[in-house]
Amino acid sequence: MTFSIIVPARDEERNIAPLTKAIRAVMDTLGPWELLFIDDGSTDGTFSAMEREHAADARVKIIRFRRNFGQTAAWAAGFSHVAGDIVVCLDADLQNDPRDIPGLVRTLLADGYDVVSGWRQTRADGLGKRIISTIGNLLRRFVTKERIHDSGCSLKVYHRECLKDLELYGEMHRYITSLLTWKGYRVGEQAVAHHARRSGRTKYTLRRTVKGFLDLLIVKFWMQYSARPIHLFGSIGVVLAGTGLLLGALLGSLWLLRIISLQGRSSPLLAVLLVIIGVQFVMTGILADIVAKNYYVTKKAYTIAERKGFTAVDSPRSGA
Repeated sequence: MTFSIIVPARDEERNIAPLTKAIRAVMDTLGPWELLFIDDGSTDGTFSAMEREHAADARVKIIRFRRNFGQTAAWAAGFSHVAGDIVVCLDADLQNDPRDIPGLVRTLLADGYDVVSGWRQTRADGLGKRIISTIGNLLRRFVTKERIHDSGCSLKVYHRECLKDLELYGEMHRYITSLLTWKGYRVGEQAVAHHARRSGRTKYTLRRTVKGFLDLLIVKFWMQYSARPIHLFGSIGVVLAGTGLLLGALLGSLWLLRIISLQGRSSPLLAVLLVIIGVQFVMTGILADIVAKNYYVTKKAYTIAERKGFTAVDSPRSGA
């Protein structure tokens, strides 16, 4: 059994060395492993710190983005380059504890899961971040009907096979377990430790939270209607058209009975206009997302400046 550890990092210079040391201490007890650092457009000495670790240990590999493309793109890049049977993901901020990896792997293998996600039962974040995370997880569970308590925890272990054909873009990294559940994979959960950030700054902002919520709507649509969009759009069309017909019939009947006059009234035009605009907004939004999804299936959402530690055998695999 071989292992691939993926760690995205942006401006985490002071965390790279201690994290690598902690990962090495744990993984040397499990079996052959590789560590893939994804430098997501860092502006400090993060890449230099990664290079030092690569120079000291050939099992440490680096993928460097030309600019900041976001965590979702970083996960996607890592997934397309892994060589191990088991894929382990965690953050670079030292809030995830590498010592939890063996327990997650044991659960993955013993219980027959395809994915085991970490559950930060005791969070070491500030009150505001904990409240936002709690609300986000409750909303995600309500919308997707998924049972995982903490999909936002980056510490996860996967069988490599379940990462094939996993299309990621936007802020979709938050909903990987939801997408895999929809695809039919078995997803488990296990409590893990969570530590306070010792250095660097958090990358989570209100803007990212809003973007994540919008992506949740797309995940819901894709899980429920991707194979039968006519059920959604047809229902909307029937309701809107029925409402328009009823309103037109009502106005026409009142006009024929000479109860009201339509001259100078804006209600007929307003009803038609609202129906047209509503349908256009919904259809344009959904169609635009489908176009984007198809685009990112064939094209990556990132560009790589350089790679270190890879051989021809390690070249990116298509469809992963």
